[in-house]
Amino acid sequence: MSATGEDAEMRCDLHSLIADVALLAGDRVLLVRYKDVDKYDGETGWFRLEPPDEAARRIVKEQLGFTDARPRLAHVESFVGNDGTWHLPFHDVVELDRVPRLRPSEDLGAAEWFDLTKLPPRSDVAHHGWALATIRRIRGKA
Repeated sequence: MSATGEDAEMRCDLHSLIADVALLAGDRVLLVRYKDVDKYDGETGWFRLEPPDEAARRIVKEQLGFTDARPRLAHVESFVGNDGTWHLPFHDVVELDRVPRLRPSEDLGAAEWFDLTKLPPRSDVAHHGWALATIRRIRGKA
């Protein structure tokens, strides 16, 4: 899951801080789809001017109604994005003992738990399957 928005006063045309969160419960991972991807530059990611650790907590709360999550930073990437800005994605993870009860926001078209051995094909995952590589890396299987 990830999130977009920007404060005109603090706009930066050189860098994009990106936050996302992987929810893992045993041998399952939660993937989401947005109803209106036009709100997210045609993608499912949010770009927001806030500290990445705060963004991770907000994403889980706002998008899934899950307030008990305690995200931890898994890793950070760094690359030039398609728009020419320097992208710094902060990938957080929440590891749970069991699948929690969630209250998905109206922005989500679907929120589905997948067995980690039966993930969808890359062609069905936003950003050319980027989430699949991120999940592998978080699990130490890069």
